[in-house]
Amino acid sequence: MSTVNRPSGAQVASEPLGSGFWVRELPYLAILIMTVGGVAYGAMTRSPLATYWELVALVSFAVGIFSGWSKASDKDERIRLVWTQVLHWGAFLAAMNLVFLPSVQAVADADSTSLVVLLLLALGTFVAGVHTASWRMGLNGVVMALCVPAVAWLDQSALFVALVAVVLVAVAGLVLWARSRV
Repeated sequence: MSTVNRPSGAQVASEPLGSGFWVRELPYLAILIMTVGGVAYGAMTRSPLATYWELVALVSFAVGIFSGWSKASDKDERIRLVWTQVLHWGAFLAAMNLVFLPSVQAVADADSTSLVVLLLLALGTFVAGVHTASWRMGLNGVVMALCVPAVAWLDQSALFVALVAVVLVAVAGLVLWARSRV
């Protein structure tokens, strides 16, 4: 066995896609996967998913505390972090529940409700990233916000997207068939 002597203070370059990378990124990826899953399920069922979106907000709350915890240097800062996140996500949960009120649902369809809730979650996630100084949390909020116009476009362009997918599959099939004949 050989050992490598490193000067003190030298950092070991970690493999970018090693297990440590996935463990660090897992909470943020979980939020994105839950968001995309909720949008897809809501689009298929055409019904608002109040409980599911509340669960996504609670997971985002936990990830916000997780991402800011190591940056908090003492007990007082950690208590402040927790209270800031409680108030922050409590306000966003209240706003989301306002969207699900029967009087609001009477004038909004399921598609617009899903987009409004996704936009609220995106804003909440981005602001949580600002509060906790977590660029990953902030980036999650930006990605979620970019999903809003993408979902709206896909909803309006479903026939076009399906046609493009069929053409791409047909072209790929023809290419594979032609390569197998040569």
